[in-house]
Amino acid sequence: MPVASASGGRQHVRMRERLKLLLQPLNLSGVLTWAAVMLAMRGETGGLDGPRLGTLLAFLAAFLLLDQPGVGRRLRDALLWLQLLLALLMIELAPRTGTAPVLLVVVAAQLAMTWRPLHALLVMLAANLVFGLLMVRAGHDAAWFMVAIYGGFQAFAALIGHYARSAENARDRLALVNADLLATRALLADSARDAERLRVARELHDVAGHKLTAMKLNLRALASDPALAGRPQVRLSEQLASDLLEDIRNVVQALRDSRGLDLETALRALAAPLPQLRMQLNIGADAVIRNPQLAETVLRIVQEAMTNAARHAGAATLWVELRREGSRLWLRIADDGQAPALLREGNGLAGIRERVAAVGGDLRIGRGLAGNLELTVEFSHE
Repeated sequence: MPVASASGGRQHVRMRERLKLLLQPLNLSGVLTWAAVMLAMRGETGGLDGPRLGTLLAFLAAFLLLDQPGVGRRLRDALLWLQLLLALLMIELAPRTGTAPVLLVVVAAQLAMTWRPLHALLVMLAANLVFGLLMVRAGHDAAWFMVAIYGGFQAFAALIGHYARSAENARDRLALVNADLLATRALLADSARDAERLRVARELHDVAGHKLTAMKLNLRALASDPALAGRPQVRLSEQLASDLLEDIRNVVQALRDSRGLDLETALRALAAPLPQLRMQLNIGADAVIRNPQLAETVLRIVQEAMTNAARHAGAATLWVELRREGSRLWLRIADDGQAPALLREGNGLAGIRERVAAVGGDLRIGRGLAGNLELTVEFSHE
């Protein structure tokens, strides 16, 4: 399964995703706000000297890096703290300007979108206290009045960010639930079709097959009657009955030899709400699953792997391979993200292990050569 290096096409996809993130309304407004602060600073006393320009550029770099794919929780928190400190440093470097505190408004919106509301509120209260003290030290007559004005702007931006993120999370949850329902419905529909095929096969075998066998025996008895032995219609009827019985047996066998459940359709339905994650699906022709419980287990394993790759590993591609080797069925999953050096099983991986154990399978979790997460599941039987 290829995971070692990103191809040119994958790099193009990642660049497109980065541009898409940058052009999102909230991110774009943050960049425009930063640009306005920089342009306004050029006309202020002291202008854009080295320390001020360096602080502004560092703030922009941290802002742009924050939403990039692959940024983990710890790095995200560190970038937020860095932005907050840089905003306060900018106020310290230009205490007489009225534009530097605008950077705190940007930080407030980001904190509200990333941290819990109470945590973000406490941090911003502390930041505004420092802001006020800096204004007092710079000799502003209405220092705390200025803090109150900018605090109102920060609260407004934070509320917008909070509700925007809440709406985004609700949309994502709804999309995942809808995809889950579509995938489950596809499996149920396939299972119902298989059950109907088996019912028809049993009816043909038990009813039509039984009656045709009786008819064939009766025609054979008639053919052995000296009074009817010379009539070709009797022999022809016996032959037709034999042919029809053979045809019914073939139809019954074909109905029983179903292609199994349509896992590909169900898996692609699960991947639909995650456009940032491309799924490369490879299901072997002999990897047929007829057991609904086993199919459901495979579905949930891949679903959890998708969620982990998209939200935690920062992956752009997920490879899923399902194939059969003898009596054993193998499921292999890998992504191109970065797994922690020390793998710890959270609720998601623990749930996968429980599902695999329930169907008598074996799960192996490890890191690939590229530092990515790899899952290998062996199912011994259906």
